[in-house]
Amino acid sequence: MTPRTRVRSRGSDTVKRPLVLKIGGSLAETGRLEGCLAAVAALRRPVVIVPGGGQFADAVRERQQREELSDREAHFLAIAAMHQMAEAFLALQPGPVRAATLSQIRDAWRRKRVAVWLPLRLLRRDDTIPKDWSVTSDGLAARLAERLGRLPVVLVKSVAVPRSETAASLAARGVVDPTFAAIVRRSGLPWRVTGPRLEH
Repeated sequence: MTPRTRVRSRGSDTVKRPLVLKIGGSLAETGRLEGCLAAVAALRRPVVIVPGGGQFADAVRERQQREELSDREAHFLAIAAMHQMAEAFLALQPGPVRAATLSQIRDAWRRKRVAVWLPLRLLRRDDTIPKDWSVTSDGLAARLAERLGRLPVVLVKSVAVPRSETAASLAARGVVDPTFAAIVRRSGLPWRVTGPRLEH
């Protein structure tokens, strides 16, 4: 997420509103994570970071195949993987603070701090979220944006995305999960996707 990166946008102007920012865990493997977090810290707006599961979520998928875990068990292990990635984010960029609830996120914003979301507490009782692989951190970021008042949601990924694509077409290609597409459609969330090659 560099100054040259251009992003696609859906919805109304989002310049001053709080932002839900999902950062893919795969960025850690490309060497772009630390620079991305530094750019987020420099933003002059309230932000909550939703960490992707990255290699930790990949390990859950492998474990499910090896041990024949149910989708529900794998779902909650994948959320635990997001917690692990959140700790990695916090270690790289000490300014942000942990936030597990909506009130803790808003409190971080009042203190002018970037929040890093730990999702398990909010998701335990959220029956709108499927308990399987049809939802990933993309869909969870959209759900958090919905619960915070239909805020803009940005997905930072390690792949470029053509500007012409809709959330539904991205879901069909596996770039985002089906739950993300469903939530942005039902709530009319402003959304963006950015990748490292969108620089022109």
